Amino acid sequence: MKNPKYLVFILILAIMAFFAGKVLLFANSEESARQAAVKVSPDNEVVVNIESGMTFSDITEAAGVSSSTQELLAATKDVYDLARIKAGKSILFYFDKQTGDFHKMIYQTNSETELILNKVSDIWQAELKTIDYEVRIKIASGTITSSFYQSALDQHIDERAIIELADVFAWTVDFGMGIREGDTYKFIYEERYRDGEYVIPGKILAAVFNNDGQEKEGYYFKEGVDADGSEIDGYYNFTGESLQKMFLKNPVNFRYISSGFTTGRRYVEAFNVATGHRAIDYAAAIGTPIRAIGDGVVTNAGWSRAGYGNLTSIRHNSTYSSNYAHQSKIYVKVGTKVKQGDVIGAVGSTGFSTGPHLHFEIVQNGTKINPLTLDMPSEKNLSKDKIAEFLESIKDWQKQLHE
Repeated sequence: MKNPKYLVFILILAIMAFFAGKVLLFANSEESARQAAVKVSPDNEVVVNIESGMTFSDITEAAGVSSSTQELLAATKDVYDLARIKAGKSILFYFDKQTGDFHKMIYQTNSETELILNKVSDIWQAELKTIDYEVRIKIASGTITSSFYQSALDQHIDERAIIELADVFAWTVDFGMGIREGDTYKFIYEERYRDGEYVIPGKILAAVFNNDGQEKEGYYFKEGVDADGSEIDGYYNFTGESLQKMFLKNPVNFRYISSGFTTGRRYVEAFNVATGHRAIDYAAAIGTPIRAIGDGVVTNAGWSRAGYGNLTSIRHNSTYSSNYAHQSKIYVKVGTKVKQGDVIGAVGSTGFSTGPHLHFEIVQNGTKINPLTLDMPSEKNLSKDKIAEFLESIKDWQKQLHE
């Protein structure tokens, strides 16, 4: 029989070898991941794709930058906080062809601006610059046979432009319950290019949506600039009335609605059918974000004994309130002030529910009403001195939409 001490020693060595192999494998995989995240062009340009968990220091190390990370952070701190870099994006590093010295960095902060860091006379200088796109105008149209989303995709329209168009009509069209077979749409929008390559869609400039027999139009217009220099802009109908209203038509964003159009009833009765109160059930996957239809204060956020499961209620003013039932999660508390479009919870199937959906109600003066029949006035109409300018600016767009 072998010495027990010898067996223990062999066992310890085996364990150490196992973990050493794991560490080596992990180190190799980490190195492979770093290499996969870096691309080097023949012009001494290095692109580092930002991966989850990467810090700016990790990125500069992967790019082979010898300059102090703190020096670079200090140079950009008054322009852009590099701690806000996001996974999925990339940073471009430029190196001198002769010396190999790092002298420039570009990070696109969003679709409109990019951070540029240049070394000038041994001093790093940073600026946030508006991206200069080549803009091309495009017109798209279609007839809905299954869903608005699918119809637009069939026209080879960029998904982001489809979502943007839905956002234009977010106050006037219910893309979850209001779309009908045979509805039509037509819109004029920007396509943005850089170096001859298509990048992203730009602004929706004009659009018309024929929904359930009603024609809805929207035109983009810049009214001026605010006191802080920011643009005052928005979408207006052909009379200068803002499309933006007190309430969104749908508490579930268009991009999360999987169904097309409905052919049956446009509302369902609440679980307590004896009351005859009306509500809408939006079918959506568990976890789908739920948004507040308007500004207000949360008056209820918790479990309901009335069969609603997790329920959030928002008081919008002395007349209106809204209820969001069967949620899987609630993200707000009683007393929270919310803005229109804020995410307040997630779709679920709690309480008296047979499947994932959002049970949505609007209450007017204490009485539940059919949300689909509610038509609120616009809140931000054009000022009188801008109407003539607006009407003149949309003439060509109107002609193109209706020809």
